[in-house]
Amino acid sequence: MNRRTLLSVPPLLAAASTFGSLRPASAQQAQQSGSNVTPLASRQQQPLPPAKPDEVGLSAERLGRIRPVLEAEIAEGRLPGAVVMIARRGRLAYSEAFGFRDRQANAPMTAAAVFRLYSMTKPLTAVAATMLMEEGRIGLADPVAKYLPGFDRLQVSVAREGGTYETVPAARPMLVYDLLRHTSGLAYGELTQNAPVRDAYARTRLYLPGVIDYDSRGPSPQEFVQGLAQAPLARQPGTTWEYSLSIDALGRVVEAASGKRLEEFLEERLFRPLRMVDAGFLLRGGQAERLAAHGGVDPALNNQPVAMLDVSKPPGNASGGAGGLASAGDYLRFAQMLANGGQLDGARVLSPAAVRLMTSDHIAGLAQPLPPGMLLFNSPGYGFGFGMMVRLADGGALVPGYAGQFMWAGYGGTYFWVDPKAELAAVYMTAAPSVGRAAYRRLFMQLTYGAVDA
Repeated sequence: MNRRTLLSVPPLLAAASTFGSLRPASAQQAQQSGSNVTPLASRQQQPLPPAKPDEVGLSAERLGRIRPVLEAEIAEGRLPGAVVMIARRGRLAYSEAFGFRDRQANAPMTAAAVFRLYSMTKPLTAVAATMLMEEGRIGLADPVAKYLPGFDRLQVSVAREGGTYETVPAARPMLVYDLLRHTSGLAYGELTQNAPVRDAYARTRLYLPGVIDYDSRGPSPQEFVQGLAQAPLARQPGTTWEYSLSIDALGRVVEAASGKRLEEFLEERLFRPLRMVDAGFLLRGGQAERLAAHGGVDPALNNQPVAMLDVSKPPGNASGGAGGLASAGDYLRFAQMLANGGQLDGARVLSPAAVRLMTSDHIAGLAQPLPPGMLLFNSPGYGFGFGMMVRLADGGALVPGYAGQFMWAGYGGTYFWVDPKAELAAVYMTAAPSVGRAAYRRLFMQLTYGAVDA
């Protein structure tokens, strides 16, 4: 079964086939496998003030369930290693590194490991755009054509009977608002079934079939914009939630509105103020020796080869949807900033009102061929805000949590969530681009909420 074929499998069935393999291992099994567990406190300064679990209403005993589960996956070769951090009430109550940063080199995972974020880059770019909105330099109702040339002449590819397609004009302009919430009509070449859209992306290197998934960093920013403007849309703007290159296009809007490259804007306005010291879009300094390595195959897909982004060379463009790098500690600081209503350690990034806007549902009533919750971890019960998924109610989902919980994840195996009502911020980082990653996301969330005492 190849990757494209798997996408046609009903998500719940695909999840069931991979979730059944998750099982705890004994300490002896983990020891025999060479699994490593490294407490983060001894590896680097904590990203948030530390707390004993019981000081913030968590059970240390039940948090201890996380270790045997991840050790089992490492022992069986399904995960190379992981870094896990859980904060409650603004304090770091659980932080451990498991397994290997590079299994082939027998290098243990450490707190200092750097991970490819893939789609966990999207919330960073959405925050950048929202910052510019608060400064009056971007309007949500602005047509994207105000910032990107060629977006005033967009066409839509419409499927007809017999497998043919017709191109029709866009019924209304694509708005900045559409980019933030994935209602732009753009698509991913890896996901769309619309052949003319997929082929157009391939011609302009926005999609690299048979080479690497989710890598549109080759073209320059100008070439990226030109390629998107020349391709037809897969949907009429504003009608359908469809996961897409929208946030990559939003990165180009940030560049046009700010006059800076996206990576420069994020460094100056987000990474530096929040002290996200390893965040960026290119390995620098000694980061190459700290990059989390993947195994080159997907154990959940019959060990089929899988590649990850080459982050050792400068990209043609900083992919605002998939190109970022960060450590677990970096991303926890970002998540805690959002949990705090836009500020951390005296650095205010957004107003509380802007964070509330970003983390509210903006897709109610729209068509959703593959809803965000089903895409992320095969669960109903979620809407979508700006670059992040939002829980709609306490019930109606397959994992614990409260209404208002927000989160997103990355193709490479990264995942974060914030639950304002439960006062939780959690980060799970691994280098495992697998079709089974949805199961790990659900499982980590289940184990975390199971440790909440009060």
